Amino acid sequence: MIKMIFYGLVAYLIYKLVFELVIPVGKASVQMKEKLQQMQEQQRYQQQQSRPTAEPTPAPKAKEDKDYIDFEEVKP
Repeated sequence: MIKMIFYGLVAYLIYKLVFELVIPVGKASVQMKEKLQQMQEQQRYQQQQSRPTAEPTPAPKAKEDKDYIDFEEVKP
């Protein structure tokens, strides 16, 4: 009779261990992995948004006036 009570107690403790510790820890680790993946995706998205996608266009060059004389020497 004492063996039956002992085995019942051991079975109950194993049951409690599995359903109150092992399974919740497994669920929590899966949730943490999902959250980590979501955060990594958000970081990638934000990095892509912060990068300039279009290359800057060069500034248009000022037209050179060929008739303009910058300096003229005057002879006395």
